Amino acid sequence: MTSDVLEEQQRHLARLLEAIQRCAWFLHESERKLDWPIDADWLARHKKDVDLFETLAAINERFAKLQDTLASAMRHTALLMGESTDSFLKVLAFFEKQGVIDSLEGWQRCRTVRNMAAHDYDTEYPEIAEHFNLLHQQTAMLFRAARQLIALCHDLLDISPASQDFSTEFERLFA
Repeated sequence: MTSDVLEEQQRHLARLLEAIQRCAWFLHESERKLDWPIDADWLARHKKDVDLFETLAAINERFAKLQDTLASAMRHTALLMGESTDSFLKVLAFFEKQGVIDSLEGWQRCRTVRNMAAHDYDTEYPEIAEHFNLLHQQTAMLFRAARQLIALCHDLLDISPASQDFSTEFERLFA
């Protein structure tokens, strides 16, 4: 019975790793639709452009989903590695030591930028532009963390994404 539980936990992590690849690829594809950095005046001139604001909403959603999925996968990986998971700060400290994230502060900064959109309903175009430019700047950190976590899981746990459906597209993000 114990091996069934372990195998189920390993399969769950494999599904999370696949979800990370999918989230990263879709975020990348949404970001490719825009010229960065976003200018507040340009944004104001296009304030009724439904496609633009759907793309911005997708970026917000996909960024949040990627960070949330990475956090779940890191916690689950730490659990399978026998590390303490009683506090997410301990999980982050462990993955900083493993080189998955650059720094605990960087992850927290990323989380703060992401949370700004969830709680701030700004209608000022300079603030909206600043928010999306900050998200865009943080995307590279999330992509690196995703790649490092997937490599760590493969190397130390022999667990890879559940399917290879997004592996090629994911690796192209780093080419």
